Amino acid sequence: MATSSITKNFVISGKEQVEMFVNAIEESAKNRPVHIPVAASEIKEEAELLEFMRMRKNVNGRR
Repeated sequence: MATSSITKNFVISGKEQVEMFVNAIEESAKNRPVHIPVAASEIKEEAELLEFMRMRKNVNGRR
């Protein structure tokens, strides 16, 4: 969760609540999604776009 989405203030008091909060933060750090690199290139010219669309149609079986 992005920190900018936290819009409420909350109070953590007592040893038990502090431990629960810290444990929750530690667990969330362990369960991060796997980063999958993606190859991408920028289409700069109309000819490149037309070629890309042609390849897309062939792969998807559309005519």
